[in-house]
Amino acid sequence: MTKAELRKTYKTLRNQLSEVQLEELSLQIANQLIQMPIWSYNFYHLFLSITEHKEINTDYILNILSGKDKHIVISKSDFTLRTMSHYLLTDGTTLKKNKWNIPEPLDGIPIQTEQIEVVFVPLLAFDDSGNRVGYGKGFYDTFLNDCKPQTLKIGLSFFESTDIIDDIFENDVKLDYCVTPHNIYFF
Repeated sequence: MTKAELRKTYKTLRNQLSEVQLEELSLQIANQLIQMPIWSYNFYHLFLSITEHKEINTDYILNILSGKDKHIVISKSDFTLRTMSHYLLTDGTTLKKNKWNIPEPLDGIPIQTEQIEVVFVPLLAFDDSGNRVGYGKGFYDTFLNDCKPQTLKIGLSFFESTDIIDDIFENDVKLDYCVTPHNIYFF
């Protein structure tokens, strides 16, 4: 299937999830993450959920990271340049939803992309080779291309992999892992 077809299919599947299912599946994904050998790093980039799009509730992952005293990095999007700037999440960070309902920091301590060691990547679908389908704006591909080559890229998905994404582009960045409620994929 093409990215456009997968985007449509998985948005529909995600919208069919009840609030209870969404919370249960999000917790299962967080529990899967605890089993992974990824906790020796210091700087973890985490997306804050767009609840209106029924994204994975990343509050569970946020709690794990806080409990392990990790530096949590969140982003602010520039829709004109299609880039993201990164900030350390602290108790004093003020968050506000932008006009696309993305929770973002209003202020904070800037973090350079080179400092980020693990990125939890939002997605709609992924394939058996570690390719992913996002919302199609290219923010994460640009960000991940700017990361160090050894930065771990971990996709989070409510659903299992699809066989293949037909229209992969040269600048698409593959995942190292993808975590679902029932499986951990390593690519």
